[in-house]
Amino acid sequence: MAETTTDAAAEPTAEEVSEQKAVRLAKRERLIAASDDLALGAYPVRLPITATIPEVRDRFVGLGVDEASGEQVGLAGRVVFSRNTGKLCFATLQSGDGNRIQAMVSLAEVGEQSLADWKELVDLGDHVFVAGEVITSRRGELSIMVSEWRIASKAILPLPNLHNELSEETRVRSRYLDLIAREQARKNVIDRAKVNASLRRTFDSLGFIEVETPMLQVMHGGASARPFVTNSNAFDTDLFLRIAPELYLKRAVVGGIERVYEINRNFRNEGADSTHSPEFAMLEAYQAYGDYNTIADLTQQLIQDAAIAVSGRHVVTWADGTEFDLGGDWARISMYDSLSEAVGEKITAETPMSRLTELADAEGIEIDHPLPGKYVEELWEHHVKGGLERPTFVMDFPLDTSPLVRGHRTIPGLVEKWDLYVRGFELATGYSELVDPVVQRERFVEQAKLAAGGDPEAMRLDEEFLRALEFGMPPSGGMGMGIDRLLMALTGLGIRETILFPLVKQTSVE
Repeated sequence: MAETTTDAAAEPTAEEVSEQKAVRLAKRERLIAASDDLALGAYPVRLPITATIPEVRDRFVGLGVDEASGEQVGLAGRVVFSRNTGKLCFATLQSGDGNRIQAMVSLAEVGEQSLADWKELVDLGDHVFVAGEVITSRRGELSIMVSEWRIASKAILPLPNLHNELSEETRVRSRYLDLIAREQARKNVIDRAKVNASLRRTFDSLGFIEVETPMLQVMHGGASARPFVTNSNAFDTDLFLRIAPELYLKRAVVGGIERVYEINRNFRNEGADSTHSPEFAMLEAYQAYGDYNTIADLTQQLIQDAAIAVSGRHVVTWADGTEFDLGGDWARISMYDSLSEAVGEKITAETPMSRLTELADAEGIEIDHPLPGKYVEELWEHHVKGGLERPTFVMDFPLDTSPLVRGHRTIPGLVEKWDLYVRGFELATGYSELVDPVVQRERFVEQAKLAAGGDPEAMRLDEEFLRALEFGMPPSGGMGMGIDRLLMALTGLGIRETILFPLVKQTSVE
């Protein structure tokens, strides 16, 4: 028989995919018809697996060239390479974590019919079970000399070319193919799990308690953002997907859970770009008897511990090979002072709106907002943000853009809020929390006026939250951090790469 090699060398056309699917469906029917035993067929319910590919690779790492171990194993993996010759077939099997091992199917070991079936029925992408002795080939490649094999799951569609890089569109829309084809995609999933585990370890070591708060809320709040709206049939009322867990976590602090945090999903009906996603993972934490300085210390520890969990040190290596240092104590700069330095004149909370408008117009910055603080923030982003490469806490924000934050203890018109910038993007935000229910009500009233004026991001007056505050909330520091953005800081990737299954615009399917 002529030698055939199969490794998805060329990307199949749509017509070729359709033809291959028809051929594979016919093989599926043949496998099903060949046996009524659920342990066989095209999709067996159970297989006699005794080891995994990573376990075998670790266990027999010292096996010499062209050497037999004398030990039998049964394992399964996806066929990602196949080469068929007359009396001996080779296949590379890949486990879910990307580890690979060679399977050798020979006439002498399996017999004529089994070898013929292998050549006829096994395609790239199939999951197969093989049992046999662990050996090394003449080239020293760890292998299984197959004495028995079965289809574990018949693939109906062909894999993409594993030798070519998948397009970003394919990686995002078909993450399952990305995970099969690309080591970085698998690493992203593992790194994210390590980061979440690290966050929980750090919180646990500091006496924080993890809780869960509602995702469906009768009133959206905790941030300035446009919400998603849905309807409950059971309660016959409109509900909002939460934009932040803040108002419920503060209720927990009122109730006596003085160190509390949550890692969960938030939803904001806004734009999507390289740093924003409508659905995202969020960490929020609150510490009674802390303030925005202690919560900045906590945030730095959380991120540095996460860096160690991913890379073993504070210096992380991004996907492009760049090293980024997250170690040391991070700088803390004033928003107003750094903006003043950038524009060459003193900017304060008393700077008139007319002057802020002039400064914005001079830079061609279009700002459609009634609050002076919004102009300060937009001007700061234009002049200063892009230059912040190292982790930097930007301190002390305008009062009128931060309705849930305590007023600054020494500077009128400012609040005790910081944003943490890493690589020029916002990673986290922290506050000295506003716990005075009277002042909080006044702030909510101002927000309600903005909402009535048509601002879709303004908060509504939340009477139940105010009632909780009236029972007394201790002075507290609070912080929020996007988990997806934390992965961006640790890996150098865009947000759609750090989310396993990001929301993308749907395309028509013919």
